[in-house]
Amino acid sequence: MAKFVIIGERISATAPSINKALAERDPEPILKRAKQQLDAGATYLDVNIGPAENDGEDIMKWAVQLLQGEFNNVPLALDTANKKAIEAGISVYNRSKGKPIVNSADAAGRIEYVDLAAANDAIVIALCNGEGIAKDNDERMMYCQTLLERGMEHGMDPADLWFDPLFLVTKGMQDKQMDILECIKMFSDMGLNSTGGLSNNSNGMPKHIRPIMDAAMVAMCMMQGLTSAIVNPNDLRLMETIKSCDVIKNNTLYADSYLEI
Repeated sequence: MAKFVIIGERISATAPSINKALAERDPEPILKRAKQQLDAGATYLDVNIGPAENDGEDIMKWAVQLLQGEFNNVPLALDTANKKAIEAGISVYNRSKGKPIVNSADAAGRIEYVDLAAANDAIVIALCNGEGIAKDNDERMMYCQTLLERGMEHGMDPADLWFDPLFLVTKGMQDKQMDILECIKMFSDMGLNSTGGLSNNSNGMPKHIRPIMDAAMVAMCMMQGLTSAIVNPNDLRLMETIKSCDVIKNNTLYADSYLEI
């Protein structure tokens, strides 16, 4: 079994300090957050440059070269609605530690992101969504099929499509959480990889509750076969839970020091 893949979410233009650093090409705040996440156990770093309509290509190239140059070609997920910026990032990307991830395609307006990933031998996060949120698992699996077929038509290995069920807010959509878990099980039964923005489930909860809810959710998802998640690696409770689940699932070898590894 493969170890759970942790995609660190903290380099994002939604954070004012990172947005400013990207705009000014200031390496310091970006490298600081990258190091914190890698030290905590992130496998990939997500690089979310926002819509970046004007100079997205330059920003993404700069960010990719900065992070890979500083951290021994750390693998990255390139995250933006600007397709040309993703292509620019891939053009300077070093694959020695893993393929780039394209974040993300859906089964509607962003289906071409599958084609982009296929053309560049990249992994793509495939969101099981159309124009709106899927109403049930029949709809999610229909979108999954659409995205899978699109990738295979373009010569992709199914393992390079990482399916995202779209984690939903528990506070307000509590009755939908079991659907998400069942959907992950369906992906797993088909032999497909899966990922997603896990902390969506705890959105709107008090700060002290979020790590508790996220840790419970990740354990239940890993039991259903989730293979990756986009998370905050600096959430210690969450990371301890993921590492413990990896041991229980026999994905990593137990040692008394397993939490430090």
